[in-house]
Amino acid sequence: MNAISDLEFFIRLVKQGSLSALAREIGVTPPAVSKKLLLLEKRLGVRLLTRTTRRIAMTQEGEIYLATGSQLLEQIQEMERTVSSSRDVPRGLLKVNATFGFGRRYIAPAISAFRRRYPEVEVQLDLTDRPMNLAESAFDVGIRFGTLPDQRMIARMLISNQRWVCASPDYLARAGIPALPSDLRQHACLVLRENDSAYGTWHFTKGRRQETVKVHGVLSSNDGEATLNWALEGEGILVRSKWDVQSFIDRGRLARVLEDWTLPNADIYAIFPQRLHLSAKVRVFIDFLQNHLTQTIETP
Repeated sequence: MNAISDLEFFIRLVKQGSLSALAREIGVTPPAVSKKLLLLEKRLGVRLLTRTTRRIAMTQEGEIYLATGSQLLEQIQEMERTVSSSRDVPRGLLKVNATFGFGRRYIAPAISAFRRRYPEVEVQLDLTDRPMNLAESAFDVGIRFGTLPDQRMIARMLISNQRWVCASPDYLARAGIPALPSDLRQHACLVLRENDSAYGTWHFTKGRRQETVKVHGVLSSNDGEATLNWALEGEGILVRSKWDVQSFIDRGRLARVLEDWTLPNADIYAIFPQRLHLSAKVRVFIDFLQNHLTQTIETP
């Protein structure tokens, strides 16, 4: 009896709750199960269970063996799934993290479509106001925007994402249309406060020209949805991702300004721990998500 089969046997025995129940499940007699357990305990040199044919109870050593063994067995199984992922069918639990706005609008519908195609996958979607640490929170996939400094993660760009300068037609009729980035200093700008001391600093490029503008306004928020609503109400000028404002521009509720200047892209990435880079459920989900977003979001 090797260590892995010992672990599998013990976990099944505890799950069944009795020697006789496990014996019925695997088609042997209760004495055969009892003998197998005795051999395991002899090899380890400790008593794992107190038992009868009807009932078992774990000793302290048994609880340690079960807890640690379950984790090790899961890691071994994940390793085997990774190695054979090229022919594996996606299955099991997939944990995904995304931000609130993009997660609600695009990731949640994509997951619904993914589940219909791959019914053996169970998906947990966590939406947060800030990106979570995948390793610490045991997520399989995170959706991120812009630069990705964490070298422990593998990143794959899902779709290009431009950022546009926008305002409502009412605001522009009242305050005028900026012709140059420097004109923004004279405008009410809606500032998104992020995890960056340089919030409110907008970087523009036009060919070889670059211009950095420190904007100001009486309204600022750490929530992008709030700043978007203020722009729709005519409160000022904002910078938002194309995916967030395209529909409002199409309906005439917002208008782009400074269209011949560009801002740094905030491209959309899927990131995942290096150990999962060949996992079938992660690989297939990211392929599916990239295709779904390409079809859903109009790309330049």
